[in-house]
Amino acid sequence: MVSFDEVRTSACTMPSSPAAGENGASRHAAGASSQAAAKPFDLLRWFSVASLLAVVPVATATAIILSHFVTAETIQRDATLTAQFIRNCVNVEAMERGVPALVKYLDERENAAATGLDPSVVAQARAEVFDYFETLPEAFVTTVYAIDGRIIWSTNKSLVGETRHANEGLAEAIATRLDVVRHDRLALSTRAEFEPTVRPEDMYIENYVPLTDAAGKVVSVVEVDKRPGFLLAAIHRAQVLVWMTTLAGGVLIYIGLSTIVRRGARLLNEQQRRLVEAESQLFVGEMATALAHSLRNPLASVRSSAELALCSDDTPVRKNAQDIITQVDFLSQWIRELLLYSRPHTGDVETVDLCAVLRSVLESFAPAFERAGVTVEWDCAGGAQPLVEGNTSLVRQALHSVISNAVEAMPRGGQMKIELKETSDVPGVDVLIADTGVGMSSQQLATAFLPFHTSKSHGLGVGLPMLKRAMEHFGGFVTVASAENAGTKVRLHFRT
Repeated sequence: MVSFDEVRTSACTMPSSPAAGENGASRHAAGASSQAAAKPFDLLRWFSVASLLAVVPVATATAIILSHFVTAETIQRDATLTAQFIRNCVNVEAMERGVPALVKYLDERENAAATGLDPSVVAQARAEVFDYFETLPEAFVTTVYAIDGRIIWSTNKSLVGETRHANEGLAEAIATRLDVVRHDRLALSTRAEFEPTVRPEDMYIENYVPLTDAAGKVVSVVEVDKRPGFLLAAIHRAQVLVWMTTLAGGVLIYIGLSTIVRRGARLLNEQQRRLVEAESQLFVGEMATALAHSLRNPLASVRSSAELALCSDDTPVRKNAQDIITQVDFLSQWIRELLLYSRPHTGDVETVDLCAVLRSVLESFAPAFERAGVTVEWDCAGGAQPLVEGNTSLVRQALHSVISNAVEAMPRGGQMKIELKETSDVPGVDVLIADTGVGMSSQQLATAFLPFHTSKSHGLGVGLPMLKRAMEHFGGFVTVASAENAGTKVRLHFRT
């Protein structure tokens, strides 16, 4: 038969094989890979990237489309006004001179005498119309074409008499009998007839206005080449406004969506935190129940045996028995704290008199204050009786936990100050408990409300988590401010 000592010795001295080491390393690498694969999904980061990839192209495309639309509509409106002015000039002059078919006789090749009209009157009316054309605002070249493409008049006298068959705008105006507008920059400014009136960097607009007779047939076309400075300035301002508005709209949409997603992410994180807390609490409850069931009776037996040993005359035996009782009491206290932490808070909402509960808790701590040399200074809101929503047992538990921690933080004595005051930023009543104890480091403060994190040698680390749960159960909260060797200040906020 192999003894326990032999098994322990062989287990301790058994050399580890290389294969075992490799397997351990493999398991470690697999664990690291699984941790990397289990990295949580960062909703805010992915939304920021995805929303930028969506908002920027959409905003840019919208701005481009709107800019082109504003430009085309503005130029088309200006062309319409130009065409109306040209037709009105011809019609008014025809009425004043009594030449109803004046459009036809803008071409000198037409014989007015054959239709019974006075050639001199027709010529005078034609000259008046051309004078109007020559004074068109912002026009640097105005040309009148016959139906066969011959230039019958132009502000550029060198063009008169020439024939243009390759003019696309002219052909379109004759074919459609509609006003044609073309605008460009460098491509159009290469036309020889515009030199030297147009610089290559200038943008100008071509308006082709077809003039029809009474039967609706096009008999001539007026081309007006303009450099509309005021119009282009207005277009530029409109484009700037479109881009700025689109940019502002994109930014507002992004901010709005970011706000919604950020709030959603906070809610998801809060729900995840509560879910993890509920799962951990369930685990702690099962563990606490198992511990209480398995250890309470053995611990009671051990403590009873130790109490009997205290009756011994042997001093070392009595000392050891007392140590056993102390450690058993620590274990029993841990089990009670585990059961208390794992048990869900219950109790109906009721009105609680803070002063009465606080007075009762302080009276129960009077012997502890005297032993530790702690002085207490407190004033119950100047004699007022603040009433809050909660449960008397939970409020007593919360105050007891804070005061107990404060006493433990002042082993060599100190001062505790308790103040009650109503708050306006968050409606309710604050209980401020400050001590002059050893305080907490920044690391301890960061983990103060995490379960099973404690710096005490005999603590379980569930006091502050239970306090936080008790305060949040009825809509309150707890905050802690502390520094090493500077004391701790706890704020308990109760809803009224």
